[in-house]
Amino acid sequence: MDLAKLAFLETFTLENNAVIMVAILLTYADTKPLEFRVTAPIKTTNFQKTLYGDVLMEHILVELISIPLISAINEEIDLVLVRDPLFLGANNKQGTRIIRIFNGEAERSRNSKNGEALNSIGANGSKVFVETTKKYETELPEIQKKLSLILDSRNLIEPFERLKIACEQVHLQKTGE
Repeated sequence: MDLAKLAFLETFTLENNAVIMVAILLTYADTKPLEFRVTAPIKTTNFQKTLYGDVLMEHILVELISIPLISAINEEIDLVLVRDPLFLGANNKQGTRIIRIFNGEAERSRNSKNGEALNSIGANGSKVFVETTKKYETELPEIQKKLSLILDSRNLIEPFERLKIACEQVHLQKTGE
């Protein structure tokens, strides 16, 4: 497995968490951008909240957003990195590997038994962990090794910050501010 092209998938909330946007940034392994896509702002209705209950955000992030965004990328994606554990649900719905990457123990998801630590330390000096779903669990050791090599020279958390800023800029342009 080659990790020449990484995609970073991230959410951005607006209006006191009432509206979300999701963006995907496809990069080379050195995190230089190749392609960027962003959704229009999505606001859930009270009726949707009633019908979907606790699974509404997972439904929106997996079914309505991540799968279409990943499919819309023109280039071949080797690996999708996410911070929100809800995105991992897309692993069972499409063929591109989705791995959650996060700093430190505090960010482990409630569903995570044990995120696997990368052999390199993140840019801010903290340990970086990865986790995935059962579908790709057997591939995780190889993915860890390859991500550790990238992490030696690149901060793999930083592109998520770029995505948040890009979403904010897109939103401001659309609202004319």
